[in-house]
Amino acid sequence: MPALGPDWMDPQYLFDTYGTAFFWVSLAIVFVECGLFFPILPGDSLLFAIGIFIASGQLQVNVFVAMAALFVAAFAGNVVGYEIGRAVGAPLRHRDGRIIKREYFDKTEAFFEKYGARALVLGRFVPIVRTYITIVAGIGRMDRRHFYVWSGVGALFWVGVVTLAGYFLGNVPLVRDNLEAAILLIVVLSVVPMVIEYVRHRRDAKMAPAEVVRESAEVVDDVEHHG
Repeated sequence: MPALGPDWMDPQYLFDTYGTAFFWVSLAIVFVECGLFFPILPGDSLLFAIGIFIASGQLQVNVFVAMAALFVAAFAGNVVGYEIGRAVGAPLRHRDGRIIKREYFDKTEAFFEKYGARALVLGRFVPIVRTYITIVAGIGRMDRRHFYVWSGVGALFWVGVVTLAGYFLGNVPLVRDNLEAAILLIVVLSVVPMVIEYVRHRRDAKMAPAEVVRESAEVVDDVEHHG
């Protein structure tokens, strides 16, 4: 098992295994992760690695052509996820299996409630949320045109920022010679927003009982004062 987890989570393994078909495999992975209930896929690290492979000459694809294709895959995945959520999402919402987990929906709905339509852009950079945000939008019957616009903006930023980061860092010797460590760092950074959100949730959960006690004490004081 490599540092990045199973072999299929390692972009270098995928590149070595599929060779010239690697880019098409990457498009399929991005499409699936962005809307077909498989949240544990190498989205961020794959985009970053594609940028590095193009910059180093290992992948013979123009970087702008690659980004355009990745954008289409990401946006198409979102559209499919949204339409599935809109059509049959309610029953899926209450399932709790190995892949479709209720807690994923709960966290994504909380993320959506906090950021509104912006969640379709910000959620692109958050693993798991990236997969479920479109389904939640479909279940909530978000206006289709509104969804398409924000989803397109999110796909554009996600693909552009992460792929170009890999492309411009691909010729830096430290990054090029330590690809696995660089990709692992991207994975860690992508999880940071989830960690921050979890810490905030735990903090708010601890503060809630104290707030209730304080309000109850104020009510009692008020009753005694006016009694």
